[in-house]
Amino acid sequence: MRTRLGLILIVASLTVAAVSQAQARQTPTAGSLGVVAKLIGRDSINDTLDRYGVAGADLGHTFLFKDELYMVFGDTFGIAGGDWRSNTMAVIADDDPSDGLSFDRMIEDAPGHAKELLSSKKIEHDEITVIPTYGIAIGDRLFLHYMSVHEWGAPGHWDLNSSGLAYSDDGGQTWTKDPGATWAGDSNFGQVAIVEVGDDVYFFGIPGGRYGGVHLARVGQDHLLDKDRYEYWDGSSWAPAGEATAQTIVPAPVGELSVRWSPYYHKWLMMYLDETKFGIVLRTADCLTGPWSDEQMIVTSADYPQLYAPYILPRWNDGPDLYFTMSQFGPYSVFLMRTELTGIAPSRVAPECVAPG
Repeated sequence: MRTRLGLILIVASLTVAAVSQAQARQTPTAGSLGVVAKLIGRDSINDTLDRYGVAGADLGHTFLFKDELYMVFGDTFGIAGGDWRSNTMAVIADDDPSDGLSFDRMIEDAPGHAKELLSSKKIEHDEITVIPTYGIAIGDRLFLHYMSVHEWGAPGHWDLNSSGLAYSDDGGQTWTKDPGATWAGDSNFGQVAIVEVGDDVYFFGIPGGRYGGVHLARVGQDHLLDKDRYEYWDGSSWAPAGEATAQTIVPAPVGELSVRWSPYYHKWLMMYLDETKFGIVLRTADCLTGPWSDEQMIVTSADYPQLYAPYILPRWNDGPDLYFTMSQFGPYSVFLMRTELTGIAPSRVAPECVAPG
């Protein structure tokens, strides 16, 4: 995520180039790591330029809806940086990630053209774009958390107008931004990872940019759009008094992040970009609230320049292999990655630690 001009220049190149304590002692390490497949672009396994008019896009966070995997992208471009859409979405029925993820379809506004889901003004110093940061399905309704970007700043820095929730009741074809379900531009929930456990939905939040720490909120799944029903983790209990009570559970700097439960290790996994280390890192925890282990480097920019936005998939994490999507700004594309984790001792989680199942 950079300035629009930068994105245009990068996408244009696609036409000529392919391309704590106890926890700390159980810090994970990455085994073999590699690209499974390129998912976006003319030379991707999905041939998205010819099929959907998508030469480049980033992010690629995912959620499940009716046994299909929905993958959501940020700023999306056609050939040579034209045909700018602030966000798009693919639907995946593929049940084997070992050779990549084949798109069954993308949400379209015309045959062969991926649709912009959430509109934006596309005006610098006003609202340059609207980026979905995570999604979830509750019953028959889809939700996207999004951020309205006021302007891009220096690398890793951007200012938000606000963030909020949008919903769709027709499988992602049309969306409504709920005016009551918003956070202020300086909120620590400008970007989120979302986890559903039982009847509750948990939001791991960071502010706009890549230099904040993680706060944690929860709300009943039937009240996702009611900001007055949210509770915030204050370090020892769930406080309904408001966002100001939230305490940091993972220290800065944390960039785009994802959180998933690993039934194999019986632990929570958190993956994000550490901009200061030029790499994607992983932490583990027995409990959603922490304590979270020390960071372990999973992949660095030395091997994958300008990497960012790691999102663990909601499926296929019931073994030692971990699948996640990762963006690279240079080729401006999303890649499916796979790594094998080692050094994690499986644990038995106490009921109060909020494990699924």
